Amino acid sequence: MRFIIQRVTNASVTVGDNVTGKIDKGFLVLIGVSEDDTKEIADKMIKKLIGMRIFEDENGKTNLALADVGGSLLLVSQFTLYADCKKGNRPSFTKAGNPVMAEEMYEYIISQCKKEVENVQVGIFGAYMKVQLLNDGPFTIILDSEHVF
Repeated sequence: MRFIIQRVTNASVTVGDNVTGKIDKGFLVLIGVSEDDTKEIADKMIKKLIGMRIFEDENGKTNLALADVGGSLLLVSQFTLYADCKKGNRPSFTKAGNPVMAEEMYEYIISQCKKEVENVQVGIFGAYMKVQLLNDGPFTIILDSEHVF
């Protein structure tokens, strides 16, 4: 499982002409699911995400977590995080989880995050989405379950 976490001042996701999710201060999280991912892996990733202390405190140190600043989450599925670019110039996506399993995992992540964070907004799994964000810092963290746990 891969999470690309971007600390944002604001972010939104649009499908067609409809804004499906919009947040102010918080994290935009792009979520990639592989075939090997489980709910146990998701739980560990969510715990790490929610506890991530990358907001500045009164001394300018990145010492505060999402809850400390009243931040929100915008969760967006993105199978392209599992692009394999080793051969040629056209990426392969065979390492991404099959769509049925990946959607179940994405929905699970959403439901678990909603238990921990007051404002959780989302994209639409499998849809063509346009994501806008104002990255704060810029601050971007990559969490990959293969390298974190």
